[in-house]
Amino acid sequence: MLRRTLVAAAIAWTGTALPSGALAQGKTTRIVVSFPPGGPVDFVARALAEVLGKELGQAVIVDNKAGANGAIGAGEVARALPDGSTLWLTSVGAAAINPSLYDKLAYDMARDFAPVSLVVNNVELLVVHPADPAKDAAEFVANSKKNKEPTSMASSGIGSIPHLAIEQLGEASGANLLHVPYKGAAPAITDVMGGQVAGFFGDVPGLIAHVRGGKLRAIGLASASRHPALPNVRTLAEQGIANVDTNNWYALFAPAKTPPATIAALNDAVRRALGQPALQAKLLDTGAEPAPSTPAELAALLERDTKKWAKLIRDKKIKAE
Repeated sequence: MLRRTLVAAAIAWTGTALPSGALAQGKTTRIVVSFPPGGPVDFVARALAEVLGKELGQAVIVDNKAGANGAIGAGEVARALPDGSTLWLTSVGAAAINPSLYDKLAYDMARDFAPVSLVVNNVELLVVHPADPAKDAAEFVANSKKNKEPTSMASSGIGSIPHLAIEQLGEASGANLLHVPYKGAAPAITDVMGGQVAGFFGDVPGLIAHVRGGKLRAIGLASASRHPALPNVRTLAEQGIANVDTNNWYALFAPAKTPPATIAALNDAVRRALGQPALQAKLLDTGAEPAPSTPAELAALLERDTKKWAKLIRDKKIKAE
């Protein structure tokens, strides 16, 4: 049902660029972000907005509507006029995880939104303190099995992508792990650097500066391929640990009932913006991988991840606090 509804919103997209005249001219396009200023989603939104404005020929601003695990920002966009002037840039959590994590949500992805484009991929990176004896993820898992006490792993909160990556790692490898939830990634990362917890899965953009600075050591990637900014870090699959595939992607959605021609024009502008070498370099330098898609491809990705995380959340009996 989810895929049918979302694909219906995207089905008119044919891959043929439509002129930005399909959008209301002279208006300001607003990108709503469900996080405070200064974070990784906000950074991507502002980097994209600058270039997207030139492609659309109009001002593009970022409007931060943080709170309620994405529901405030989602509600703002769901209620907006479906004319292409209001977009929602969300991470995977609010779009594909929250529907299974919470018994009640104020928004419904299939009912309230139309997919526009995937923007970036943010795969999860496994990091440890530089003094940790494990040279890679396989050794980290092996050491956890030797220890009498479980190996502690921090996350940014129950039901977060870092938490789900820990659950995937334990299930795939049989590692003896203890999940230690924090209120956000920053304190979790601080405690890994301080040696209070052994490991952490996090988005590459939030960790790459610490890895480059020698404060953390990267020992594995939860992705199908290596990261261009960290070419020497092997994937978990390369290390013999399969089925740990966490991607905290960011994507753009418009209000439901936005005309197909408007969706197509927005998609074309986003794809052209993300194709600009300067923007690509800016995003890649932070660890975010530009990844534009068609609306139908985003709809299919949302469906796959919604099902994947729903099964894990159900199997592990994970409940939001």
